[in-house]
Amino acid sequence: MTTPLVEVRDLVKHYRPAGWFNRNAPSIRAVEGVSLEVAPGETLGLVGESGSGKSTVGRAVLRLEVPTGGTIRFEGRDLADLSPAELRATRRRMQVIFQDPFGSLNPRRTIGASIAEGIEIHGLAPAAEIPARVDALLEEVGLDRNYRHRYPHEFSGGQQQRIGIARALAVEPAFIVCDEPVSALDVSIQAQVLNLLLDLRERHGLAYLFIAHDLAIVRRIADRVAVMYLGTIVETGPARTVISDPRHPYTRALVSAVPHPDPDRQGDRIVLEGEPPSPSAPPPGCPFAPRCFHSQRDRRCDQERPLLRMVEDRQVACHHEG
Repeated sequence: MTTPLVEVRDLVKHYRPAGWFNRNAPSIRAVEGVSLEVAPGETLGLVGESGSGKSTVGRAVLRLEVPTGGTIRFEGRDLADLSPAELRATRRRMQVIFQDPFGSLNPRRTIGASIAEGIEIHGLAPAAEIPARVDALLEEVGLDRNYRHRYPHEFSGGQQQRIGIARALAVEPAFIVCDEPVSALDVSIQAQVLNLLLDLRERHGLAYLFIAHDLAIVRRIADRVAVMYLGTIVETGPARTVISDPRHPYTRALVSAVPHPDPDRQGDRIVLEGEPPSPSAPPPGCPFAPRCFHSQRDRRCDQERPLLRMVEDRQVACHHEG
C-alpha cells in the first residue's frame, strides 16, 4: 500500500470571536474531526458549500492556520513537531494556489521577481541562473518569457493565475493546495487552467488538494473526493462514483444542482430548505439533520452523530446508508 504523502487525522479548528463584547461568546467550530489522506501524485477534491470549512482545512494542512486539535503529517513527519527552521524547509515542498490570483501577487513587484523569490529564499539556484529558471517557468505555464518584467495589473485573470502556478512550481513542491483556483475565471479560461494543472501533475508527479464547490470541475480533475458539511466530512470515495451515484443526502443535493448541457436530461433538483446551522452551535446529532428529509422520521438523526463507515466503494456518514 502506498504511504500517504499527506495524512490528516481528527483535525479540529475552532476560532474565538474577536472583540471585548464577544469575550463570552462560544467558539466558532470551523472544522470538527476531519481525517483525510493524499497519496503521491493523487488529486483529492474537497467540496462543499461556502462556510463548510474547506479552505480552513487547506490552510491548516499548510500550517497557515494552527490547528486546535488533531495531527497533520507530511512525508511521514508530524508538522507540529518541527522546529521553525524545519517547518520553513518543509513548506518548500507544500505550496498553495489561491482563489484570487491578483490578490496573491505583490502589485509593486514584477512577476519575474515574485516567481524568483522562492528560489532565492531556499537557495535553489545560483543568482546568475535564476533569470533563466524564471523564463523556463513562465514558458511552462504558457506565458512569454519577456513578461517577467511586467507587473500583475498588466495581465488578465487567467494569466495572473498562471503566474501564481509558476510561483508555486518554482520551489519544486510535491504537494499543492489549490484553493478554488478557477472559480474567479471565465468558463473557457477555467478549462485551460485545469488542463495546465493536469499536465503539470503528470509532468512533475504532483499531488493536489483541490478545493472547490463546482462538482463538474472536481469530477474532471480529482481521483477521489471528500464532501464537507459544517466542518465535517459526510462522504468520501472515488470521484466518479461519488458524483455519479451519491449516497449521502447532502451529496445528492449538491449533485442535483450541477447543470447539464442537455436540458432534456436535467434531473429533479433537490432544494434544501432552511439554512445551515451556526458553526458556533452545531446540532447534537447529525449536522445535516435540520435540512434532511430522513430526520423527519428518525429521532436518531437528531440525537446521535453518524460516523463515516464503508458503504460499497466509499465512506458515508449517514444512519440511513449501508
